[in-house]
Amino acid sequence: MSTSPGRGRPLAGGAVRLLCLLWLAGVAMRMTLLVVPPIIPLVHEELHMSETQIGLLMGLPLAMFALAAVPGSLLIARIGARLALVLGMVIAALAGGARGAAIDVWTLYAASIVTGLGIAVMQPGMPTLVRDWLPGRIALGTVFYSNGMMIGAILPPVLTIPLVLPLTGGSWRLNFILWALPAVLIAILFLLLSPREPPHERRTETKVNASGTLWWPDWKNPLIWLLGLAFGSNNSPFFAANAFLGDYLVSEGSGRFLGLALTALNGAQIFAFAILFLMANRLTQRAWPFLLCGPCMLAGFLGLIFLSSSAAVIICTALIGISTALTMTPTLALPALLAAPGDVPRIAAGMFTISYTCAIIIPTICGALWDATGKPWTAFVPLCVCSVTLAVLGAIVSRFRPQATTATLLASTKQL
Repeated sequence: MSTSPGRGRPLAGGAVRLLCLLWLAGVAMRMTLLVVPPIIPLVHEELHMSETQIGLLMGLPLAMFALAAVPGSLLIARIGARLALVLGMVIAALAGGARGAAIDVWTLYAASIVTGLGIAVMQPGMPTLVRDWLPGRIALGTVFYSNGMMIGAILPPVLTIPLVLPLTGGSWRLNFILWALPAVLIAILFLLLSPREPPHERRTETKVNASGTLWWPDWKNPLIWLLGLAFGSNNSPFFAANAFLGDYLVSEGSGRFLGLALTALNGAQIFAFAILFLMANRLTQRAWPFLLCGPCMLAGFLGLIFLSSSAAVIICTALIGISTALTMTPTLALPALLAAPGDVPRIAAGMFTISYTCAIIIPTICGALWDATGKPWTAFVPLCVCSVTLAVLGAIVSRFRPQATTATLLASTKQL
């Protein structure tokens, strides 16, 4: 873990500002994406979508997370993490609002793909900025931006049904537009308030990356695959649960619980933030969060399959939400903790490429199982498998230690 003289001291005003900016960027990374689950029944009815198509609606933006992660690493090398992040925010906000103008499934898919592209550009930049801005507080910086992601995931499910939809007369189209407005505002604030020049050390590393040598992930590196598959086992259940929960509860005659269930699934992560904030350094590079949360997530999905009371639904969805939150942050912190500063974007890009490839495939399989069998509960079977995989791979990758520096990697590259 990186250290600095500032570790353990009270945060200075500048550091607080940087933490707030990281938090806002995290909000922007999820707000335009998680506006979809609360209105899926409305979109489903108007556009006559199948469950497989619903899975694709959530899966296609995740496909861009995978496909654009490596180009995002190259963009960071060319223009810097700050500007790449702002560009991604603007793309995601504008495309997210444009989904409200969709005339059919295909135009909705197209806007969703561009939304995913914007978020994909942002993702490798976040661990890079944490490493650049707060080298002695990597765990804390990761906690703040991952908490922003949680809040960005919570706000649409919590506010859409009781507040936003009534304001828009029940229009899912206007709902998309209204949620795009704060995303644009965040992009403006981030551009105005974030540091304009990276530290000297980062400029040196950027030159190395800009040479075209170290922006491409080393796919032979087992760390990238372990990180990617572990994070894929974390985010796939989260996105798939958000995608299918609405239709699943309706099919079980429990549609009236949807607002509460989505609030529990996403809102439980606020409780997780308190734990993460107080125990950030005790959670990173530790096996126990994965060994605890993997089985808890499994219990949540099994509860949804076998239990039907309102209390059981709320408890199970909360269990899934808090389990994904407590394992997301330790996983997101690992690229910045284990890689040399100049290698963080490409390690993160490789991790996101693999993890979001999983997050495309798994929700699609969930929807296909539902369509093929006609049994709603089968959509949760792949997510049970993910819960076990998360516990195993997370425990393994948590035992890794920092890799070689950029200079060493460059020297070894020249020898090949």
